[in-house]
Amino acid sequence: MLKNASERARGFESLIFRQIHINTLMEYYFDDKAWLQTKPEDLWVFDKLILSVKMGYICGPVGVPVPCLGEYIVRPITNIPGMSKDAQFVDILDCTEHLPAGHFWCEVFKGRHLSVDYHNKQQILCVEGFKEEGSTYKFNKWEKVDDQIELPHIIKHLDYPYINCEFIDGNLIEVHLRLNPDFRHGEERKIVVWKGDDITPPPGMAFVPDRDADRIGFFV
Repeated sequence: MLKNASERARGFESLIFRQIHINTLMEYYFDDKAWLQTKPEDLWVFDKLILSVKMGYICGPVGVPVPCLGEYIVRPITNIPGMSKDAQFVDILDCTEHLPAGHFWCEVFKGRHLSVDYHNKQQILCVEGFKEEGSTYKFNKWEKVDDQIELPHIIKHLDYPYINCEFIDGNLIEVHLRLNPDFRHGEERKIVVWKGDDITPPPGMAFVPDRDADRIGFFV
């Protein structure tokens, strides 16, 4: 009996410690807070067009014509709310004046979508997202993977404790000066539940509300 009580006490202490740790890190989970804590000379990381230019991608702001006709991804240059808001795939012939102001166009990358967290420039988490074909944002699930990806050279000089990078087929597409908020509780796998979906969880899983735009939560 005493042994069981001791184990429960240790488990409770571990839970409390983990919650304190999560609460302490909450300021590192969201882009709006990260923006306020970023040095002016480093705010370019929030600018996806500048990032794409630095990476050498075929890209440009709305108003600049594309170099050749084809399909491009059109996104807001800066998107603090996240969730790929207003991103779309567009077939562009030449001119881009008809596209939304404040957006940019970029070549399309196909392949695995990875989100990687770094603490003091060392990788601590890598998750892979799986989404519907043709969708810019509607992921079906995320799960931890064992890929090891070095912090990209263009941001190695940044002096921030936490950095999150997103890659498609090995191409860096976004940088965040915070952690991945969707895995803040240490889950191994999360199935995304969207508005209008049935929230009855699969066997062995539970529905956890976690609203962000059209996402209403996860099965974990």
